[in-house]
Amino acid sequence: MDAYIARSEEFTKPILNHIRKLVHKACPEVEETLKWTFPHFMHKGILCSVAAFKNHCSFGFWKRRLIFDKKSSAGEGMGQFGRITSISDLPAKNILLGYIKEAIRLNEEGIKVPKARPKRKKPLAIPDSLKAALRKNKKALATFENFSYTHKKEYVDWIREAKREATRDQRLVTAIQWMAEGKSRHWKYLNC
Repeated sequence: MDAYIARSEEFTKPILNHIRKLVHKACPEVEETLKWTFPHFMHKGILCSVAAFKNHCSFGFWKRRLIFDKKSSAGEGMGQFGRITSISDLPAKNILLGYIKEAIRLNEEGIKVPKARPKRKKPLAIPDSLKAALRKNKKALATFENFSYTHKKEYVDWIREAKREATRDQRLVTAIQWMAEGKSRHWKYLNC
């Protein structure tokens, strides 16, 4: 971490050292390490991390969703405190120490961040022209029906994204031909 701070922009050094000092105050047995090319503080897992950029710093907690309530202004980006350009951009020392101590407690108690629910896929709206063309070609229809949602969506989007009607019609013809041959939209790029 010393080397990371030494090669950082001059204005970032006091910020990084301030955060480092607070983390060590809250957890004297904390370990420092580099992960993904920037400093992380570890105690029974990742507690938090800092990063220095050309025009700002970032400071964030690994288990931010458990530390900050939903009404908090804490962001969901790399850091919870936005673009930090001076120590005054951070919360007061006692508030920051509270956040760090909460991160320590969560790790010591083995509390994990609940997994996010997977996003539901929207029902795929198949253009009428594609439906009609598929009904006329049984092989293409069988292939399309056996495709995963993603493969179906690739064809639907490709046809729908055409700006000119002539392009859309040509893509529809090509799509039916490829599906009749059992090919996915990006068949050319598969390692077969």
